[in-house]
Amino acid sequence: MLINPDRLFPAEPGTRKIARTLYEHVQPLPLVSPHGHTQAAWFAKNEPFPDPARLLVQPDHYIFRMLYSQGISLEDLEIGQLELKDARKVWRIFACHYYLFRGTPTRMWLDFAFQELFGLDQRLSEKTADLYFDTISEKLLTPEFRPRALYERFNLEVLATTDSPLDSLADHKAIRESNWKARVLPTFRPDPVVDPEFTGFAKNVANLGEKTGEDTSTWAGYLNALRVTRSRFRELGCTATDHGHPTARTASLPAAEAAELFLRVITANADAQQQELFRAQMLTEMARMSIEDGLVMQIHPGSARNHNRKLYERYGRDVGADIPMPTNYVDALRPLLDEFGNERDLTIILFTLDESAYSRELAPLAGHYPCLRLGPPWWFHDSPEGMMRYRQHVTETAGFYNTVGFNDDTRAFLSIPARHDMARRLDCAFLAKLVAEHRLDEDEALEVARDLAYRLVKKAYRL
Repeated sequence: MLINPDRLFPAEPGTRKIARTLYEHVQPLPLVSPHGHTQAAWFAKNEPFPDPARLLVQPDHYIFRMLYSQGISLEDLEIGQLELKDARKVWRIFACHYYLFRGTPTRMWLDFAFQELFGLDQRLSEKTADLYFDTISEKLLTPEFRPRALYERFNLEVLATTDSPLDSLADHKAIRESNWKARVLPTFRPDPVVDPEFTGFAKNVANLGEKTGEDTSTWAGYLNALRVTRSRFRELGCTATDHGHPTARTASLPAAEAAELFLRVITANADAQQQELFRAQMLTEMARMSIEDGLVMQIHPGSARNHNRKLYERYGRDVGADIPMPTNYVDALRPLLDEFGNERDLTIILFTLDESAYSRELAPLAGHYPCLRLGPPWWFHDSPEGMMRYRQHVTETAGFYNTVGFNDDTRAFLSIPARHDMARRLDCAFLAKLVAEHRLDEDEALEVARDLAYRLVKKAYRL
């Protein structure tokens, strides 16, 4: 057995029993995945997944980041290659170094998939590498492991992807036209056309104009193009936007100043400070549009992206070299909140990679402003320890109901049930402690557990 039935529950027997009882009630609930980076093409085409290396190693920066830290080259892992020359060799490298993941959430997610999906019960190692590769490869060729079948097996109720405003969303359209009843929804991620530092920014904005029939060389035309694109996303079921800005800074410039700033960034005449001011202004503009069209905002700030310059130049974005940074929310969000903070019909979900902000800034902000909610522990902190710290730091000020449940935020499709299972177990462990300390009655804890696992995420994301 790779995973213990009592994993992540409290060690104290009485509290563990309460956690078990709570978990038994939430474990069967459907999974709601409102934010992640899986691909709509998987479900549109419904083709077999490739070999284990391309499915489990290549897309998962949690995995190759750790391997790279121990001197394993990304070339040996064939990262960035559309077709692997030697998938078994890549898998053997991973298997030989599986010990590196001891004590990490990645290890728990993988062991869950190995046991629960593929029926493997021996630990992955150099000795079992080929057994794993052959077993997984064989099962991936069966109908039960096609993307749509796995979606249903995972008990997914809804799955949101993350999509560029320049994306045609053809795969989402194909899913709808196939009459498959599952809900796979796009999410509007405007970074390529709102971040002046994004590669090809000016060309992207011009492309946006061509796709929408708007004159994006002007401030008014640019904003109209974004509105038109948001409407196109909404027609395919989109309920949320997502913003991956370096900081949480917002701005509220007069229209004439905003137009002048836009002209500077679109003609590449803006310095770093002006580029940051433009991103800040665009968060406020996105909030204004969300009031108009009802899309929920997600703000994911605080990552120093592409920190390893050589890897970025060789492999491009998203190769696991992103580093968390301190993030200011109180001052940064004030311009936006001065305009829209009291809007009850606006929902802005805040995430952080700066845990020091939980109790100092984020919980007090969400515990006051009607438009703010706290996203779950994100990225470097979606771990057992990170989830428990989150509950300990935010609950006393924001309570449970200014949070939005869990989202998995993953590119690794097979890890989705494992991630949700971990979150549900940790929430039940936290609630069990409150019950054991007579701070919450068990019937209340059961209701909160269901809310955290299912109801809050549907409400927050308007699903």
